[in-house]
Amino acid sequence: MANKKKSTGEESEYHVVGVRMRVTGVGTLNMALTDLSQVQTLNLVPFTMATSTRIEPTRLTNFQSQRTRLEGNVNVISEYFRISKIIIFAKPVAVEYPM
Repeated sequence: MANKKKSTGEESEYHVVGVRMRVTGVGTLNMALTDLSQVQTLNLVPFTMATSTRIEPTRLTNFQSQRTRLEGNVNVISEYFRISKIIIFAKPVAVEYPM
């Protein structure tokens, strides 16, 4: 039987330093990082989409939270997007909060 890592229930604090996406579509994709309680939000530089591309653009960020949500939207009804890959560059900076 393989050794199973037990979950201790602790949550790390992560520092998100970049987001890279493989996205195709038409229009501009607005992106934002927010924590789950929506206390802090960081709007990223929008992705300008094309129907086909060989480049996966990276957006630099400076966002720190225990849990982070990546949001994406378009403003015009005729705009659309398809995301085939998301890479979030994050580093743990603290194992748990002191009580």
